[in-house]
Amino acid sequence: MKKYILKISMIVLIAFAYNCESYLDVNQDPDVLGETDAPEILLPTAQVSIANNLMGWDFGFAGGFYSEYWTQSYTASQFKTLCEYQEDSFSNQYTGLTSGTLSDLKRIKELSSDEANQGYYYIAEALSIYTWQIMTDVWGDLPYTEALQGDAIKSPVFDSSESIYTDLEKRVDALLAIDNSEYAITSTFDFIYAGEMAQWSKFVASLKLKLMLRQSETTNYSNADVLSFIQNNSFLTSSAKIAGTYWDDSLEGKRHPMREFEAGGALYLSTNVIGCKTFIDYLKVNDDPRLDELFTAPTDGHEGAFFGDFDSKKDSDADGILDEDEVYSEPIFSGDMDIMLMSDWEVNFYIAEVYARASELANAKAYYDMAITASLAQNSILDTSILSSGYAQWVDGTQEENIEQISMQKWVANANYQHIESFLERNRTKYPSVNDIDIKSDREAAFLNFPVGQLTISVNGRERTNGLLPASPVYPTSVLNRNVNAPSQKLDLLEKIWWNKKAGK
Repeated sequence: MKKYILKISMIVLIAFAYNCESYLDVNQDPDVLGETDAPEILLPTAQVSIANNLMGWDFGFAGGFYSEYWTQSYTASQFKTLCEYQEDSFSNQYTGLTSGTLSDLKRIKELSSDEANQGYYYIAEALSIYTWQIMTDVWGDLPYTEALQGDAIKSPVFDSSESIYTDLEKRVDALLAIDNSEYAITSTFDFIYAGEMAQWSKFVASLKLKLMLRQSETTNYSNADVLSFIQNNSFLTSSAKIAGTYWDDSLEGKRHPMREFEAGGALYLSTNVIGCKTFIDYLKVNDDPRLDELFTAPTDGHEGAFFGDFDSKKDSDADGILDEDEVYSEPIFSGDMDIMLMSDWEVNFYIAEVYARASELANAKAYYDMAITASLAQNSILDTSILSSGYAQWVDGTQEENIEQISMQKWVANANYQHIESFLERNRTKYPSVNDIDIKSDREAAFLNFPVGQLTISVNGRERTNGLLPASPVYPTSVLNRNVNAPSQKLDLLEKIWWNKKAGK
């Protein structure tokens, strides 16, 4: 086999053999490692790359704004364009996931064809399927069958998002058919499950479930088939994540991405991001204990701002303080905060929804309760009374009412952890629903009669999208300009992904 020279020193290689966690940077440039014939070296790099992209600049911030967890502050302007729905391509994450993550995963598979390395192949294939799903869910049609070919194919065709899904399902089925119990990898090179292949089997089953349920509003969907799949498989009970113990706040490039955006005086988070009234009020009105874990509380209590209302010169709450001078709740990101690839609450909510669609409400409640308990535990909250006597208590309803209560709690659970997933799932379920209230026309009335539990249209973005919410980013111009087979650019943020079929904004 041809050998490739790593673009790092032998001293670092030796140190890496003893402590790979201290070697790998969250913002690792894929060119730093170059190409290698050792798949174990690339695996942790790819895993951290996925996490960094999930809570990176585009997915982390845009997902947080589009889900209305956050809004742009009145005193800065970095994210005004996102909050007023200007066209954005999420180009950082497109590049990071293709030339970085997917290229590394492809290389791992190429290096793992021998029997001794089948465990690395299995994990790399699972993460490749996972990454491709995120990408096609976000952008829609993409280069897929001809992607990642380098100079061999400089202008890959764009495959339809639906056809990509069809192939991803075939790939995940192929993994499900494999008995990986005899596979083995070195535990220190797997930052997610430490080489426990049984956990990876559950991850693959959970990924299959996610692929199936994302199609819930399409003609492809059969709840009976999904229910059968649930009843005949085991799913993850331990979140697939990069644990917070990996990060090191004292080292540049080794911090949690949101902490990295604060470092060195950048302060992108603390100077630009405040709590959105949509989310803050929902948790505050319902006495949800997660509010104090997710946001700082000003002296007078939690307060959020109208979404996309960053240039108000009014006093919307009539307390004698202008909106721009109020003290708002701010998101909390500790130095040891986990980043989720797929969370235990996410999977339990999926299972709860399938049972709710099947009218098996006792099972739906059981998994719904497990999901919320997992979310509370992730936020270091042991008190589960919101499930027994609080607003999150399960209430048997119609199928749609049951889907709504599951979706609302999923929205809450994903805050500060799974922003792009929250954006995608809201596009599928249409919960939280959207209230058409025109905040700018009467701010005081909007404050007094705010539609708690519903999203609102951006104050400064309403006209741009005709009162609709974003559905997908446009394509990065570099992707279109370099590819003669590329489609025309999207007109705006309103182009829906193929599975986004449910009525509603």
